[in-house]
Amino acid sequence: MEELAQSLKVALAESFSFYLKAHKFHWNIEGPDFAQYHEFLANLYAEVWGGVDVIAELIRTLEVYAPGSYTEFKELSTIAEGGTISDGLSMLNTLLNDNNSVLVSLLTAYKLAEAAGEIGISNAIQDRITTHQKHGWMLKSITK
Repeated sequence: MEELAQSLKVALAESFSFYLKAHKFHWNIEGPDFAQYHEFLANLYAEVWGGVDVIAELIRTLEVYAPGSYTEFKELSTIAEGGTISDGLSMLNTLLNDNNSVLVSLLTAYKLAEAAGEIGISNAIQDRITTHQKHGWMLKSITK
């Protein structure tokens, strides 16, 4: 269970880092497609924010404390901090790559949950995977 808990901590850190960057980009997006990008990013960060809580609560079901500081998230996440403010397409391409990192962490947690027979955790993670696959599709479609 320790390996599963650790993988969930990574998924939480990746998700929070993705959320924070999407929110930053929402605040700072500019250009001719401002309105569409601003709205898209608002929907994206709001959805991911809800998923962050789900993952933290899954960690707690294993009777492990969830990480919750910037330092802990930075140590656990592969997503680069901050993100450069540039044109809208570049920022969305950054989020597309970061979304792939979130998916990798979720897939790892899912496989470990399945192997441990933690059906509730694997089902919840499966839902997050499906959602991030949709985020990836949308980001890919916008950036083509």
